[in-house]
Amino acid sequence: MNEQTIPHGSRSTLLAVEDTEFLLRDEMRSVRFALEYAKAELALRDWGIRSTIIVFGSARVPSPEQAAAAAESARTETEKRAADRLLRQSEFYQVAREFGRIASQRGGAFDPKNRWRDNVVATGGGPGIMEAANRGASDVGAPSIGFNITLPHEQSPNRYITPELSFRFHYFAMRKMHLAMRANALAIFPGGFGTMDEMFEVLTLQQTQKAPPTPIVLFGERYWRKIINFDALVEEGMISAADPGLFEFAETAEDGWASLVRRGLRAHGTTPAG
Repeated sequence: MNEQTIPHGSRSTLLAVEDTEFLLRDEMRSVRFALEYAKAELALRDWGIRSTIIVFGSARVPSPEQAAAAAESARTETEKRAADRLLRQSEFYQVAREFGRIASQRGGAFDPKNRWRDNVVATGGGPGIMEAANRGASDVGAPSIGFNITLPHEQSPNRYITPELSFRFHYFAMRKMHLAMRANALAIFPGGFGTMDEMFEVLTLQQTQKAPPTPIVLFGERYWRKIINFDALVEEGMISAADPGLFEFAETAEDGWASLVRRGLRAHGTTPAG
């Protein structure tokens, strides 16, 4: 709102909800925090989304199409090595896409029962693995959620999120809260700092019993064992011998889904006939 549209030329005459300068003051941070919670919460409630399956993973994992284009354009040895790595990583994109389809078809995202949808695929909303999971849901016409966040790079909403369920956050803490608070299961694919931050936050909630027991599957055992020495954490007494049992490994979408169901995920429905 510019000065010409401010009644009597003073911002004090604006309603509080109209005055963005007021809302963006440091002192109003708690109000902004509450608004970020309420906006997503009410939209999800309006859609009847009671529970989710969260898919974490790197924004840098390319789609097979992107990896093939990089391989085709590679000329130098360095470019060819990078292209080979992208082709290998793109296999995780394919698995995440298939997992998004399976979870949407079998979990209960279709045709709400008693108003509610369950096990709706939800991601961090960006590219890479997140895009793949949202894309898998879109492949079968299911709704899916994107909890995006404002970042300097890499984090723009992917086009496969249901538009009405594409949220953008300023606060990491509120985004994490929405990711965790209604999750019935977690599927975690290879990733970097962001993925590990989210993964360890959830594992800590499970370890400390601050959240209900939730099945967790890590896709790509070779990757995760290369990046994190879980056995060493046990050997050094930093975690208990039972803590690695908080999750299982899987390589395929079907194996990942089977792991989640075996460990307690309740599937609420199947794809509607037609």
